[in-house]
Amino acid sequence: MEKTQAYLREIISNYTETYPLSKKIYNRLEQGDYPSEGEFVKDLTAEEIEFLNKILPDAIEYAKNELDDQRAQQLNEVYELLY
Repeated sequence: MEKTQAYLREIISNYTETYPLSKKIYNRLEQGDYPSEGEFVKDLTAEEIEFLNKILPDAIEYAKNELDDQRAQQLNEVYELLY
């Protein structure tokens, strides 16, 4: 989960200036030591899940376009858990 958390932090950091909710998620990733993506998702509020549902598809698509299959796969795993 460490790499997945790093990918998520990187993506979310792009939104922290504009969306206070993203700062909250970012801080949660910084402070929490989640053993799995599932544990991280369980800790999210409905509002945080909705926010991630909006930003992750673009991040996954970007990773695919950059041929970063590992990043795309790990972000997609989190995205699938949000439902």
